[in-house]
Order: sequence, then C-alpha cells, then structure tokens
Amino acid sequence: MGKLKSTELRAMNKTQLTEKLDNLKTELWNLRVSKVASSSQSKLTKIKTVRKDIARVLTVINQKRKTALFNQYKHDKYRPLDLRPKLTRAMRRRLTPKQAHKKTLKLQKRLRHFPKRKFALKQPITN
Repeated sequence: MGKLKSTELRAMNKTQLTEKLDNLKTELWNLRVSKVASSSQSKLTKIKTVRKDIARVLTVINQKRKTALFNQYKHDKYRPLDLRPKLTRAMRRRLTPKQAHKKTLKLQKRLRHFPKRKFALKQPITN
C-alpha cells in the first residue's frame, strides 16, 4: 500500500475515516512488533509512511470537524475563540469600520452649521 492522498481522504465520510485510522493504527502496531522480532529492513522503512498516513487521516478529520463547527457558528455574533480570525492583537482590538466612521454630536452640529467653504479658482491666462 502506497502513500495516502489527502484528496482521497477528503472524499471519505467520518465513519470511513475512522475505519481507515483504526486499520493504520493496527498496521503500525504490527510493524512495531515485527521490528522487535528483528524483521526485514523493508518493514522498518514502512513504519515512517504508516505514521505519516495516520497524521494525514487525523488532519483531515480535524479539518472536517472544524469546518462543520465553523458552519454551525457562521451567523452567531459570539463564536468560539478558535473559530475567530487570528489576525494580530492590535487588529483584533481595533475599532470596527462602523465605529471608526461615527461622529460625535458636537462634530455633527459643527459640520452642519459651519460647512466646508467652496472657493472658485482662477484659471491661469494662456497665450
């Protein structure tokens, strides 16, 4: 059995992924037992590929779980911390665009009573 492809794993459903994970774990266990029994070199090199395959399956399972949770909390105002965008600390504490464009009552009155002046500029004379 060769290296697993992530695209194939993403096509599987949850039960198929858990079955695949169980099979890989039992295979890894058997390989480790055969290592103790001083088996051939080919089996020893297969341990690495099986470990990587287990990691791939677990990664796909976690990605699917996270996307399902993200879709569940998509329209909620408060979502769990690990589903919020990471950004930087300063960007997370920044005002929202709506808050940043709000004007105080005093500024609104000043703008209403003293609007910006408009000036007519002379065109330079050209010959």
